[in-house]
Amino acid sequence: MSGPRANSFFLGNSSGVNFSIILSSVDKETGKLQLANCSGSKRAGDWNLNVTSGMNPSKVIISLTRNLQLCLPNATDCCTTPLCVVETLQVLACRDSVMLAHLLIQAEIYANSSFTGNVSENATIIPNQVFWPLGSCPCDLTAGACDVRCCCDPECTPDLKQLFNGSCFTGVFGGVVNPPFDQLCSSNSMEYIPDWFPFLCVQSSLNNTPFLGYFYHGSTSTPRVPPFKIPLQTSPGTLFTGYRQGDPIMTEENEYFTIPQQSMAGQCVGNAPVAYLQNFDVKCLTNLASYTEGLPHDVRINSGTGDFIQQNVIYRTITDMGKFITEGESLHTAEVVCQNVTVAEHYTFIWKDKNIEQINVTVFLGSLCDGEILTQRFTVKFLSLKSTNAAELFGNPGYQVGKPVRAANLNASDTFGSLNIWQPAGRGLCVSATYTPVLFGLDSLSGCILEVGINEDCSLLRGNVTEKLNSLIQATHIGKRDNSSYSDLNDWVEIIRLDPFHSDANVSSGSLKGICPDIPANLNIHIIFADVGAVQGIPWQEILAVQISYSTVTWQFQCGLTCENSISFLPITASVQFVKVPAQPPIPMTRFQINYTEFDCNRNDVCWPQLFYPLTRFYTGEPYSQSLAKGLSLAFLVLLAAIMSNPWFSKLCNSFLV
Repeated sequence: MSGPRANSFFLGNSSGVNFSIILSSVDKETGKLQLANCSGSKRAGDWNLNVTSGMNPSKVIISLTRNLQLCLPNATDCCTTPLCVVETLQVLACRDSVMLAHLLIQAEIYANSSFTGNVSENATIIPNQVFWPLGSCPCDLTAGACDVRCCCDPECTPDLKQLFNGSCFTGVFGGVVNPPFDQLCSSNSMEYIPDWFPFLCVQSSLNNTPFLGYFYHGSTSTPRVPPFKIPLQTSPGTLFTGYRQGDPIMTEENEYFTIPQQSMAGQCVGNAPVAYLQNFDVKCLTNLASYTEGLPHDVRINSGTGDFIQQNVIYRTITDMGKFITEGESLHTAEVVCQNVTVAEHYTFIWKDKNIEQINVTVFLGSLCDGEILTQRFTVKFLSLKSTNAAELFGNPGYQVGKPVRAANLNASDTFGSLNIWQPAGRGLCVSATYTPVLFGLDSLSGCILEVGINEDCSLLRGNVTEKLNSLIQATHIGKRDNSSYSDLNDWVEIIRLDPFHSDANVSSGSLKGICPDIPANLNIHIIFADVGAVQGIPWQEILAVQISYSTVTWQFQCGLTCENSISFLPITASVQFVKVPAQPPIPMTRFQINYTEFDCNRNDVCWPQLFYPLTRFYTGEPYSQSLAKGLSLAFLVLLAAIMSNPWFSKLCNSFLV
């Protein structure tokens, strides 16, 4: 569960069923939960159980009644630590002291991070960023440590700056927060200076530049005291505060821990860093000439707190290499050179919070000979220390790019489902093609070739092609998130299926031999998703809808020299397209905005509505009083020029002179 409430469903007749909830504790000697009985009630500790009976399914709601705010000084009924609730619950459904159903809930709830109290007197005053830069050194990203190439970092000693003195960051990011702008009289940034530049240039100090107007007004914030002292790494200038999702894992030598992975081009990269909490399963092709060993398994890994852990390695030998050798160029003879190589490596990282607790590695060794091509496999899987199986919840419940899309068959007893595309092998025939899962965020197109005879019945051909395409989608629902629960219907979206269009079967199966119209040869999978939030700066992406449609083609038998007793080929494809939409629909345009585009600043070079923008409250380049004074002065000069250009003004001046 991810909040103070959990929902579930009891399928079946709930008449005479007694629902109860109990708090379970773990036996310290055996490590197992205590046995549950039917003598509980609908309240246990701070938890309440509510049951809403229906026609067949009954909705079961488990809710927390305690306060989840962090404790303020001299406060009670609050959370003393950020991890406020860590409890194990059991929900039982009994009838006549006989247990009918059992639900186990592991509750880990953090305190609310929003501040609801009064701002203390020692609040930090952030200066007005319109007139003073918020950060004098934007590249100073690590507190208490020297950032490489950041010459304005006060933590960088002169000895450290000598290492990268010639490669310092430039511009605003490098500390030049008030760079000279082109309109400044003392600026020499322009290659060509026009003749009128000295008359219209700006004479101003660098404390008042156009770059400061990009910031917002300052406000107050409460001081944040770290709950514990962060340990330092043994190498100078580096802090370890734990890993976040997506951070590269570091070794004892302060280098990246690398495992071969696939690049965007599909090739394998041997020195690719392993990212925290990101699983992958890749296969790489290599031969004896290009084979290279990876990192040795005695390399110690940084756990995230400055400590180093050793890998637990298990070596196994593969005798039958037939499944891993994909191609042989020559027969094995006595003169063929062979070598013991790594066939597969399986890494399992046991993690807790922001730290790595344990690393288990299984290495499979085999023999590779000259002239053979080996398919190596490398897998990385992160398992939570608090989980008992591989099904766990990461810090970010949303989908991440490259992870498989979760599918379920909620209309069957076995709810496991799959959403796949083809992975052709050999000649690309459908009979030998394998499946690969659909990966989130990656548009893909795959297919295979179906052998069709000249005397093929069109109706049977349509059914055969439809069966091949439907075998890719063994599911009725798609998970909204990567951690969608099979017991919660709200975590899934139903697949919208659009059946293929069929014309009159009598016309298609007439006397035209070798021609079949309306063959559903293309499967189109459209997945609509949106960013619904962020966790530690990483977007939280959810799937909103999934639609499956078919595109039909007219198949015609392709004859060679003769059409007697020959076979033609029909390519069938499956495409996956991810469509990103805004989390909330945009505000529709009014009829005036649609018809009258003259006043639309986005579609015209001249923006008349912003003519008096400096006089509005939205202009923050300078104080409003100064903007108003300058605007009135400008209006007075324009009015004075208009009066002096009038002919009667000249007559009036001449009359006074006479």
